[in-house]
Amino acid sequence: MGRQLWNKGFEPDKMIEQFTVGADRDLDLRLARYDVMGSLAHIKMLESIGLLTADELAVLTAELERVAEMIERGEFVIEEGVEDVHSQVELLLTARLGDVGKKIHSGRSRNDQVLVDLKLFFRDEVSRIAAAVQRLFDRLLEVSERYKDVLMPGYTHLQVAMPSSFGLWAGAYAESLADDVLLLGAAYDVANQNPLGSAAGYGSSFPLDREMTTRLLGFSSPHYNVVAAQMSRGKTERALASAVSAVASTLGHLAADVCMWMCSNFGFVSFPDELTTGSSIMPHKKNPDVFEIMRGKCNRLQSVPNELALLTANLPLGYNRDLQLLKDIMFPATDTLVECLDMATFMLAHIRIREGILDDPMYDYIFTVEDVNRLVLGGMPFRDAYRLIGTQVQEGTYRPTREVHHTHLGSIGCLGNDRIASKMHERLDRMTAK
Repeated sequence: MGRQLWNKGFEPDKMIEQFTVGADRDLDLRLARYDVMGSLAHIKMLESIGLLTADELAVLTAELERVAEMIERGEFVIEEGVEDVHSQVELLLTARLGDVGKKIHSGRSRNDQVLVDLKLFFRDEVSRIAAAVQRLFDRLLEVSERYKDVLMPGYTHLQVAMPSSFGLWAGAYAESLADDVLLLGAAYDVANQNPLGSAAGYGSSFPLDREMTTRLLGFSSPHYNVVAAQMSRGKTERALASAVSAVASTLGHLAADVCMWMCSNFGFVSFPDELTTGSSIMPHKKNPDVFEIMRGKCNRLQSVPNELALLTANLPLGYNRDLQLLKDIMFPATDTLVECLDMATFMLAHIRIREGILDDPMYDYIFTVEDVNRLVLGGMPFRDAYRLIGTQVQEGTYRPTREVHHTHLGSIGCLGNDRIASKMHERLDRMTAK
């Protein structure tokens, strides 16, 4: 007979079971350590309200800690015929302890059990993403400082506009990541609430101490309303998906820049041969495949919020099995984002920047604004200076001074990287202190 927590004494049709379980057994392996954490907190609470004896708590705790050690050693598996991680943990307990193992489920449902697992998992996933973001952030500021004096064209409408620098470019993406961390912090806050004790979504007739399990699991607070706790399934994932999408947008944009600038028509940056790929027919090719794949993956990640929205839209109140499919979407998404962040950090450690780009006469007009401003600083009204330089451009007589004097905060000559670093560290510290 199948080993499911909900089993009522008859064998489900195999086709039905396979369709409804899907990939859950594989995905649930990632939740195993959190399932044990939740169970350890739950049984301590059960003992405190008299549903377990001190001796029962002791043997259950010891056995759960043994399961936790199995998980850390990579020896934990969900056996054939066992539906999910919750069933497997309870099976191990009952196999070793008999009827005492069955008492672990008192006062909770699979609904709040998986919610606790997911909240703890997503809380750690946010922290894992934030650490990868910080690694890329630090690398970007390093690149920014190293190449702060190397000028490059700035563009609007993909037309040459004004002087920029590689320091300005790299620092811009660093500060954009600092803003993305705000969304990661919000996702962490949504995940950092305890649903345990909401049971199937309508509470329990047992006198559960939900404040106790909140403290034991390190949550900032409970989901106070038990229905709201169940409603957080999907809401937590959507908050995290928004943060993932924001980081992916920043990283995908950076990857697109690098792809364009590696093109020989630009030739602004390059990488060692071993970090590029070639062509099966053209011996000269050095393709930016890493950044193209990164761009593609980040574009896909930006669809995750919409995919979750479509999956959860207009569901009736309470648990619905559709929500199981959230794991299929979110688990790979966080892995993909961390992979892309770490690859970008690695690649940027080997970036080669071409100097002297603006010495090419094709970039003469990039200095027109500098020369207009120079005339204005000399006392000429702005509109007169603009008209004068514009006329020179139209008549082909314009000759740039090639001088750049940007000294205000955040400009070429005053990047403000120390301020950007402080902003990022303050936001990361605020998130980790919660």
